[in-house]
Amino acid sequence: MDYDVVIIGGSYAGMSAGMQLARARRSVLVIDAGLRRNRYATVSHGFLTQDGRPPDALAEEGRAQLQAYSTVEWLNAHAERAEQTEDGFLVSTVGNAQAVKSQRIVLAIGISDQLPDLPGLAERWGRSVFHCPYCHGYELQQGRIGVLASSPLSMHHALMLPDWGETTLFLNGSFAPDGEQQAALRARGVHVEEGLIGRLAGDKLDVVMKDGRIIALDGLFTMTRTHLGSPVAEQLGCALDETPMGMQIRTDASQATSVPGVFACGDAARLAGNVALAVGDGVMAGAAAHRSLMFGL
Repeated sequence: MDYDVVIIGGSYAGMSAGMQLARARRSVLVIDAGLRRNRYATVSHGFLTQDGRPPDALAEEGRAQLQAYSTVEWLNAHAERAEQTEDGFLVSTVGNAQAVKSQRIVLAIGISDQLPDLPGLAERWGRSVFHCPYCHGYELQQGRIGVLASSPLSMHHALMLPDWGETTLFLNGSFAPDGEQQAALRARGVHVEEGLIGRLAGDKLDVVMKDGRIIALDGLFTMTRTHLGSPVAEQLGCALDETPMGMQIRTDASQATSVPGVFACGDAARLAGNVALAVGDGVMAGAAAHRSLMFGL
């Protein structure tokens, strides 16, 4: 079947893009593999009118609202191949020999997080170990906060988090702050822990140091390496940018990629991500895709 737009990725950005196109009465197919980045978190914060709601509830309600539009179809599948043709695009999914055709593509493919290799961290991700202070810092109630360093970029977390609580920077052998960085940390009241961490433990969050000390925390923040959630952007020839945390799809102010007719939104197309930003990006990408259909851009 032919569609006006195929949206690859059905999380918040993809659904938001789809909503704009559906309301413009365009035919839309959303292909979603069901791997939202925040699926490990129990609550979502910072999205006006939706603060404190479970992320899966937000996603389920968004999907129901989007699918109420008669021009929208949803396919639970993994998009494995996308290519440009003379008159549009072809998108293939795993296990389906028949490719679908579209005039435009919106990439809302998301990203995956490569977590630090520390025992006990992965099972606490999204619950007591986080990456975004704006999303999770307030609920720690100005308690004991840790920053697990992964590189000098972790200075950003360490200098931010004293606004949310008493902060300790765990260097864990990742880097040694220079004189200027040490002065900045002191000015913000950040304690620096130079010892090595053995593991994370406890019903809440205990940092077990290799020398046997146990440091109790209310929350721990760390930076991850990120990877695009699908290879389709590269297959289409979209320009990518290398960021300090991983690859990102290059877009302009309207969320258009370097490939005419292909738009990108959400975490795969911006450095900082949360639900509110993803929804906003999706609005822009969906509206821009509609304009390009109207005017043949």
